[in-house]
Amino acid sequence: MKIVIDDKIPYIREAMARLTADAVYLKGSEIGPADVSDADALVVRTRTRCDERLLRGSSVKFIATATIGFDHIDAGYLRRAGIEWMSCPGCNAASVAQYVRSVLLLLRRDRGARLAGMTLGIVGCGHVGSKVKAVAEEYGMRVLVNDPPRQERGDEGAFATLADIEREADVVTFHVPLAKDGPHPTFHLADAAFFNRLAKKPVVINTSRGAVVDNDALLDAIIYNKVADAVIDTWENEPRISLPLLRRAWIGTPHIAGYSADGKVNADNMVIEGLCRHFGLRRPPLITPPQLPSTFVPADGDDALRLQLYNPLDDSARLKADPGKFEELRGNYPLRREWV
Repeated sequence: MKIVIDDKIPYIREAMARLTADAVYLKGSEIGPADVSDADALVVRTRTRCDERLLRGSSVKFIATATIGFDHIDAGYLRRAGIEWMSCPGCNAASVAQYVRSVLLLLRRDRGARLAGMTLGIVGCGHVGSKVKAVAEEYGMRVLVNDPPRQERGDEGAFATLADIEREADVVTFHVPLAKDGPHPTFHLADAAFFNRLAKKPVVINTSRGAVVDNDALLDAIIYNKVADAVIDTWENEPRISLPLLRRAWIGTPHIAGYSADGKVNADNMVIEGLCRHFGLRRPPLITPPQLPSTFVPADGDDALRLQLYNPLDDSARLKADPGKFEELRGNYPLRREWV
């Protein structure tokens, strides 16, 4: 069985070697039709567009994307072609919540924010948003949740409109998939009109998909003082991101909010489970993340320790120093563990 695998998926090679002697590792953005023509399965990330151009005439029967997002998957074509596919919902939710938690702690440490009593607007409250909600409530923040699909399903909890968030939020964070059509499109959900309606000059955080926030409109909102700060992990036109926006952003990182070792291992294990189920294979032992060296000591309580464990300003400094290394910084990301 031949499996073509994105070579930047970490920790997975030993488990794959137990499944097949024919595992081929390639740069995700360069996987092409010739590479997959005789493959049985693909394991990809967001840089591999899985569509008819790539797959027509191939022997691929199963595709796993080791990501929560799947806008790079042409689900309609795969259905017509009889190719089963899977994503890894929730795999890195705790990692993204760790990123947002660190941003909140930096707001308190570096911006003098008093988190207790501030209002956090969460746009999209699934796997990630629900964990962010718990973090915010831990710090005594008032939380407004905007999630029309969940509200329509009758899920428990109080829901706010986007207008409520525009009017009341001190911090707005986006955790929605990218959808250009359907009942709830999210493409440019935060557009010029959104920023013009903001009442409190909030901090805006985007860790979902780049095009959920109109990057040109966000840049204008920063320039014209409609937002207090911008924290951007996901960008339009990655890796060719807006350099003016990067310069103006308080924190700008190379799409790594979900890149903890724990989140990556969760995705690996979900992918292995999916492959074994589809092909009737015996599942190898679970993959576990490597341990960090025990080098950090809490100087000022938990907050200091949490920021020692992960501070997004470090990732931001590396990207701002050399934006042309966006893919390199993302593809060779240093070991980061979640807070346990």
